[in-house]
Amino acid sequence: MKNFECSPKAELGHSTLIRGPRGTILMTSFITSPILLRPSLSRLRPLLCRRPTMTSAQDKPHKAAMDDVVSGRFRRKPSVFRDWISSAPDAKFTPDDNRYRLYVSLACPWACRCLITRALKGLQKTIPVTVVHHYMGPKGWRFVEEGEQNVPPMCEPEPLFGLKMIRDLYFKADEQYGGRFTVPVLWDTKLGTIVNNESSEIIVMLNEMFNEHAERPEVDLYPKELRTEIDDVAESFYNSLNNGVYRCGFAQTQGAYDEAVGELFDILEHFEERLGSRRYLVGDSLTLADIRLFVTLIRFDPVYVSHFKTNKKRIFDYPNLSGFMKDLYQNPKIKETVSFEHIKKHYFGSHPSINPLGIVPAGPDMSYLDTPHGREQV
Repeated sequence: MKNFECSPKAELGHSTLIRGPRGTILMTSFITSPILLRPSLSRLRPLLCRRPTMTSAQDKPHKAAMDDVVSGRFRRKPSVFRDWISSAPDAKFTPDDNRYRLYVSLACPWACRCLITRALKGLQKTIPVTVVHHYMGPKGWRFVEEGEQNVPPMCEPEPLFGLKMIRDLYFKADEQYGGRFTVPVLWDTKLGTIVNNESSEIIVMLNEMFNEHAERPEVDLYPKELRTEIDDVAESFYNSLNNGVYRCGFAQTQGAYDEAVGELFDILEHFEERLGSRRYLVGDSLTLADIRLFVTLIRFDPVYVSHFKTNKKRIFDYPNLSGFMKDLYQNPKIKETVSFEHIKKHYFGSHPSINPLGIVPAGPDMSYLDTPHGREQV
């Protein structure tokens, strides 16, 4: 034990303290020991004088949802990239064919808003998509790799740069980026940057800016005469429902959970009543408001009920909400965007603070989604 002084009776519970000069604690461990090691000053000086290692923005860990918990309450931070695609003569981002690429997760409700809008408009050839792996680890979403085995449905390696992670795409747009690495991401291949990562804005652009290239330009999910009502209705359930399920799941106090779950089921009751007298939320046809509601409803029973503890009632138990959900699900363009494999494996496998062992439950049986919905009569 060269250069160390050993003193008896140093055990403190099951912790061993290693102290520097003047009793400064340098390290603790949980190895039971009957001695206290006192290193000499000559051995400690190199350690004490060593400069801290500097880390770049790209070395920082992924900011997960739990990083957005304040006073026990989950508070989602706003998206950062908020540019707009426009036909204006001086526009930086113009609606060109095959210029943009959409990066998504089939598990993510926000990303699937964009996938549904893209499919209903017929923009698959104009705006290609890359789907990430359903697992979100310490560094965020990842891409599958060439030669990888057991690749989830619709996933492929990142095609533009051979990137490993979604975070790499963010750093290509901004080397000093310090926010969360979320999907969706609308990427501009011409300028090599992120246009927008806010789903509520991307779906508006997809609806109205690419009609020249769309297979179904006549589909209008955001009619001008209904836009105020669509926005108001969608905003009315954003925090209590879309974000509300996360507020329940990531709550860190009983009070925060009780508040969130109360607001969640109040808004579900409200829309159960509203949909009793109309087929869609606004007007007589499908709009962006319906899409924004659907992506949360379709994940509710297979994931949120158990994983986020929203188990007061299931969507199955609401006749109008479940009928509405089945109505939209049975649209082939919408159905193709729903992957329960991605959904369940992501949530149950990517949130160790909620499900430490990552065990994915077998149920529930969602085959009832293909049974008659009866909404034609509403």
